[in-house]
Amino acid sequence: MDGLKLNRLIDHTLLKPEATEYDIVRLAREAIEYDFYSACVNTHYVPLVARELAGTNVKVCSIAGFPLGAVDAAVKAFEAGRAVAAGAHEIDMVMNVGALKSGALDFTREDIAGVVAACRERAIVKVIIEAALLTDEEKRAACRLAKAAGARFVKTSTGFGPPGASVRDVEIMREAVGPGFGIKASAGIRTAAFALELIEAGATRIGTSASAAIMEEWKRSR
Repeated sequence: MDGLKLNRLIDHTLLKPEATEYDIVRLAREAIEYDFYSACVNTHYVPLVARELAGTNVKVCSIAGFPLGAVDAAVKAFEAGRAVAAGAHEIDMVMNVGALKSGALDFTREDIAGVVAACRERAIVKVIIEAALLTDEEKRAACRLAKAAGARFVKTSTGFGPPGASVRDVEIMREAVGPGFGIKASAGIRTAAFALELIEAGATRIGTSASAAIMEEWKRSR
């Protein structure tokens, strides 16, 4: 992967409930230092991160319906809209997994479309499908619904559920969405080697809290 700018594929992430303002500021400053694609935080910290990242290339990423995806659809859309108004450029929303598994495909698509509409083309939407909870056919269905609803990415995992990203899941997702659609692999990515495996399988973005360690390993290997 000659010429790969791994740092520009990384969403530097801190979504732990115990994260303090100090932790969030440090995250933002690390994102600037390494020139990551974005810093991803809970909605409460979007204004703080937006201020810290102002004037840099680093985007602000936040969440909606996190981590379960089972909140009321209007609440999920409202949360996304508020985050965008506060400065978020990207929203990682959690699909309603139970609705999908119940066969409520129209509702699942509309739930996603509501978040896309709330972002009003000011932010792109990534749909977290929590792949480890789905059969392979459900993964494919989730990806198709996300694409039909106007999202720009599908994402493997929240990191709060079962084991996170896998090469096989990324391959299935890429097959389902085709070329040119974003795939974010997240959760359990702690080495540059694994990140590269996921990218080779079709991931176009990596979500991780181990970003700095990954970049230091990447630099040593060059």
